Amino acid sequence: MTAYARIRDAARARHLDIFGAFHPDPDDGAPLGCETLLLLGPLEPGFWAHLTDSPEWQDGQPDPVDRWSQRVIAALAAEHDTVPLFPFGGPPYQPFIAWALRSGRAWQSPVTLLVHDRAGLMVSYRGALALPRRLDLPPPPDTPCATCDTRPCLSACPAGALGAGGYDLPRCHGWLDAHPQGSCMSAGCAVRRACPQSQSYGRVGAQSAYHMSRFHT
Repeated sequence: MTAYARIRDAARARHLDIFGAFHPDPDDGAPLGCETLLLLGPLEPGFWAHLTDSPEWQDGQPDPVDRWSQRVIAALAAEHDTVPLFPFGGPPYQPFIAWALRSGRAWQSPVTLLVHDRAGLMVSYRGALALPRRLDLPPPPDTPCATCDTRPCLSACPAGALGAGGYDLPRCHGWLDAHPQGSCMSAGCAVRRACPQSQSYGRVGAQSAYHMSRFHT
């Protein structure tokens, strides 16, 4: 088994998966001495059930998802002699969007949001591992948008706040204010849900509802 596969399997045992990897250049913003950077995201199906059964979710303290991520990814990093990195805890913040694009497994979608080869528009990153050694990496796949003929994401937003022209935040929030019981709040962004790749990912509505409640405050 390769080193990449060992780390991948250890991540999957924790309901995470490798969502991309690359060998950083000096201008990528990776830690000094990093030869391989691995991006980690939720392994579906089952991630949300696992997380909501965790001590961080049960203790009633703020930011359970970030605290779970920090504990679990730090332990994974220690196991494999790597440095854990997180998209929260700043400023300054790590350049996760740039890293995602650099990995070759995430692209700018027709609605400008990141789209991932596995998670579609539901892509999220819980952390990363910076390795002091160069791993052999699998070849990157093609973007799922290349074979998506209908591109339902372009017309899915009921508020007309997200499309080919980008994201109109005030318009989005205005719609959510006017429809607090609507499906965008209870099941997640309609545009993200419309993506065929998102639909095959297995993310449950309760997870999207939680993040929407944090977003719309």
